[in-house]
Amino acid sequence: MNRFLSLPNLGIGLGLRIPHYREILSTHPKVDWFEIISENFMVDGGRPLSYLDQFLDRYRIVQHGVSLSIGSADRLDREYLRRLKRLVKRTRTPWVSDHLCWCRHSAHQMHNLLPLPYTRVAMDHIARKARIVQDYLEVPLLLENLSSYLTFQSDEMTEWDFLTAVVEKADCGILLDVNNIYVSAKNHGFDPMDYVNAIPPERVVQMHLAGHSDMGGYLLDTHDHPVRREVWRLFQRACERVGRVSVMVERDDRIPPFRVIHREALMARRYLPKPARPA
Repeated sequence: MNRFLSLPNLGIGLGLRIPHYREILSTHPKVDWFEIISENFMVDGGRPLSYLDQFLDRYRIVQHGVSLSIGSADRLDREYLRRLKRLVKRTRTPWVSDHLCWCRHSAHQMHNLLPLPYTRVAMDHIARKARIVQDYLEVPLLLENLSSYLTFQSDEMTEWDFLTAVVEKADCGILLDVNNIYVSAKNHGFDPMDYVNAIPPERVVQMHLAGHSDMGGYLLDTHDHPVRREVWRLFQRACERVGRVSVMVERDDRIPPFRVIHREALMARRYLPKPARPA
């Protein structure tokens, strides 16, 4: 049996964002879990960790990163991994996720999630590094599909075939970002349903939902709008394929009041398959 099938379904979650800290800590809303950006808490002390410990007293916390740079040609950053593992032990996160991309070259941090060529050489390189990361952290690693705005002439396969090949060779899981699929599909002219229908459902542990911006000639993954209707439809198909897994809504700009984003997240329940009744 694939070990990722045994990971818990945490329910419906939200990204933990600073504008909502005080309200959450004072009112204790009913939320299944919160996702944090790991890098915001990979510090030695101070207010970030003080807040984090207060949330840990009441809520399940899951870590999501933006700086692993698994696709970089550079060696893995051992100091980054050491700090990440220390945070893993603090939060007791059931898994760690990051993006199937690169964002660092030598000592230069690009502060952006950059796409990869979909080649066998890149697949082998990333899978090897992902195995090392997963073994070191001692928790499952999930790789998230990227929203992209360019492709490479050297591509040897589709994005979904590349993602599948990487996670199967590395024996890691998938964080399926449904909005990213839709954005990339519109930017590159493929059918987003082809992507969803091709992903190995047993590898999907978590899903992201977010909003995007229509820039006229392309879509931009901005996380500053509600989830759009077409993304909800794609999410419905994803749920039909992967079943009930942990789902969360991301909002990183133009952040509305907590009750608004919480209500949006709860809309995801209507698309989830109904739990099987006991025999």
